Amino acid sequence: MRQNRRTVSLSLVAMLAGAGLAPLQAIAQTTPARKTAKPVKRYTIEQFMATTALTGASFSKDEKQILFSSNEPGIFNAYTVPVTGGKPRALTASTTDTTYAVGYFYNDDRILFTRDGGGNEQNHLYVREPDGKERDLTPGDKLKASFAAWKPDGSGFYVVTNERDPKFFDVYLYDAATYARTMVYRNDSGMNVSSISRDGNWLAFDKPNTTSDSDVYVYDLRTRQMKHVTPHKEPASHSAATFDPDSKRLLFTTNADGEFARIKGYDLASGAIADVEKADWDLLGTSYSRNGRHRVSMVNRDGSIDVRVVDAAGNPVALPKLPGGEMRQVTFSESGRLMAFYLNGDRSPSNLYVHDFSSGKTVQLTRSLNPEIDPDDLVEAEVVRFRSFDGMVIPSIYYRPKGASPDAKVPAVVFVHGGPGGQTMRGYSAQIQYLVNHGYAVLGINNRGSSGYGKSFFRADDRKHGMEPLWDCVEAKTWLASRGYIDPERIGIMGGSYGGYMVLAALAFRPEAFKVGIDIFGVSNWVRTLESIPPYWEAQRLALYDEIGDPVKDKDFLVATSPLFHAHQIRKPLMVIQGANDPRVIKAESDEIVEAVRKNRVEVEYLVFDDEGHGFSKKKNAAQANAGILAFLDKHLKR
Repeated sequence: MRQNRRTVSLSLVAMLAGAGLAPLQAIAQTTPARKTAKPVKRYTIEQFMATTALTGASFSKDEKQILFSSNEPGIFNAYTVPVTGGKPRALTASTTDTTYAVGYFYNDDRILFTRDGGGNEQNHLYVREPDGKERDLTPGDKLKASFAAWKPDGSGFYVVTNERDPKFFDVYLYDAATYARTMVYRNDSGMNVSSISRDGNWLAFDKPNTTSDSDVYVYDLRTRQMKHVTPHKEPASHSAATFDPDSKRLLFTTNADGEFARIKGYDLASGAIADVEKADWDLLGTSYSRNGRHRVSMVNRDGSIDVRVVDAAGNPVALPKLPGGEMRQVTFSESGRLMAFYLNGDRSPSNLYVHDFSSGKTVQLTRSLNPEIDPDDLVEAEVVRFRSFDGMVIPSIYYRPKGASPDAKVPAVVFVHGGPGGQTMRGYSAQIQYLVNHGYAVLGINNRGSSGYGKSFFRADDRKHGMEPLWDCVEAKTWLASRGYIDPERIGIMGGSYGGYMVLAALAFRPEAFKVGIDIFGVSNWVRTLESIPPYWEAQRLALYDEIGDPVKDKDFLVATSPLFHAHQIRKPLMVIQGANDPRVIKAESDEIVEAVRKNRVEVEYLVFDDEGHGFSKKKNAAQANAGILAFLDKHLKR
């Protein structure tokens, strides 16, 4: 139930995304011949965890430094590195709370960053002064705050916070010199603030109606008038992306005209709407560089990310030629001369680069993969497809372990992403590569309801959770067994968040299918989970009720599809992993399913992390969890 990286979208909010059918001719696939290779070296989880995760990029005023976030010390903190290369320097040093850099101030070397409390998702916004002192700009208990935007001249910045009412996020403008603030918009609408125009006159809002239907609104702060940008009749998803640099047009994504999202522009003066950009797949969004001379868009192309950059006239910008992998998180310096980005591959975690357009030179600033790991011992992912029980085509991301053959059959794991509405994508995953390195085939299934494959595919799981999407997972086992080098008797299922629910549903509703299950902070009781939705998800609450069920009106249906009430049917070994501070899938969800399954005298291993929330923010905990997962799988699936 949160998204980011290429695999598990781990959030009940990220349960909301879009999806569709892929070309049928892609189904017929043959397994490529494998060359005889050197023996694969096995690596420990500690070696995999010694790899560094990175995110974010912000240029300093003089364009000599880049600010980013790194978990090199074991938990995310803010770092800076020279654009010419060198050793990164830590600017924050929390050992307990996840810290993410937001960016440099526009006119000096202060930085903004966010920090939560032990995974509780109650993020506050902080400033780090040039002398290293830190100040909480959003003090208080039980509030959630986030950075929204800068004023173009850097004299102030916008922040959204739910301190007034936990259900709604108000907008404040902070003075960059004094940190004095003024409420710009009191939000009682229940909509999500998504963008602020550079002239400070307009706010854009996203309004979720259902998980597959949403609207965009704009609010004129001068006239206090709200305008509906996207009236429509048939279900369609719309999301505000950004205002243009002149504050004359709002760009937004919409799939109203077909299966996939395109980008359109809304003229703020006339209300006219025109196409801006389209692709054969979903356009995830678009944004402008700080000086407005470049616009960056991202396309979700069959489980991979394509980055597009155009100049002010709409002409494509030539991007640097790169080694294998995908460009992500593009950021321009103020002058537009420098471009920072990440390069991510199946066998290489994200590394930070900077490209100088004036010289044409590209510099790699980080080396994230543990140097003890040889990338040749890791594997490239394959995009595969199979037909499910009803003929629907299910796209998936597949990892075949080296050495697997009909004479050396291997065990396998069906890996289910979070959501519903998440997506397993190509790119580096230490967790998956660790399992594959130790001899497991892993199929990251994008069951019906996953995003990225068109809106029809995305809507195909509505009110069917625990049924058709689960049956896709069972068909995934059949596909794995048909490979000829996978032992059909040694296939397990594993997933986090909504994927954890699918694991429990598989063991309870299709108990014959999988030999073991690994549930990572998964939902066991939909009634309780939907009743305990965090208040700051108020804008999404009714949309979740529409897709999954209303805990009052649809209680009988939710009980019928909640594994906790059918735990007596679980007979296969189960592993459960839970963060004690998880606000999305609370600890009781795991406590009760563990207790219920143990009553069956079925083996259950239960790991609880007192300093984690919905996911792993600390390397030591991720290492312990993944070591436990491998040991559990080895015990039951290795012979």
